[in-house]
Amino acid sequence: MPGKQLNLNEVRQIYLFESLNDRQLKQIIKSACTIHLDAHQSVFMHKQLAERFFYVKTGHIKLFRVSEDGNEKVLEVMHEGDTFAEALLFMEEGRYPVNAEAIFRSELYSFDISVFSEILKESIETCFKLLAGMSRRLHARIDDINNLTLHGATYRLVTYLLDQLPDGAILSSEIHLDTPKSIIASHLSIKPETLSRILSQLAARKMLSVRGSHITLHDIEGLKAIVDE
Repeated sequence: MPGKQLNLNEVRQIYLFESLNDRQLKQIIKSACTIHLDAHQSVFMHKQLAERFFYVKTGHIKLFRVSEDGNEKVLEVMHEGDTFAEALLFMEEGRYPVNAEAIFRSELYSFDISVFSEILKESIETCFKLLAGMSRRLHARIDDINNLTLHGATYRLVTYLLDQLPDGAILSSEIHLDTPKSIIASHLSIKPETLSRILSQLAARKMLSVRGSHITLHDIEGLKAIVDE
């Protein structure tokens, strides 16, 4: 359904389009599509010709690669408000470097790369905003690589849990894992059984408790100490 559910104010909220004028936004909307996905439905495949980039309206999308032996490695999980595949704007006849698939029922906005590319050529401010966003994503990926290569499984999991805390949490806080534990494990390069074992060990130390997808962190300072070590 090209553009039917989008309006100027809604599209302007997407950081990539903040600096566009109404004429440019109308160009974006004209080329846009709304995509409804069921759980496990593919968005695009690795090495597929990249013609569009995406904004997550609702749901979660996992970006992943599959090794030669068939093992899936989750590189990133995109949540509501995230954009992905926009970096391919700067590649001539780019191809998607990963697979993208819905984790749950999701709704995406899809935008034409060629249309936005033409708009960027007339908007230096938009180019710099896009590069700033890509730079933040790059720094986050560098941090991920650092955690994966220099630190153990417990460090990676505790860091992940602490990152889920709401601002201002000091002593105790409950977090909700809105991503399946198997996908979190893949993203952290931890086997699912290892993730469960670490959670059990931390629970035995009274540092947290687990109830399904809800985890209560009872000793935030103690968990931070594990990371500091």
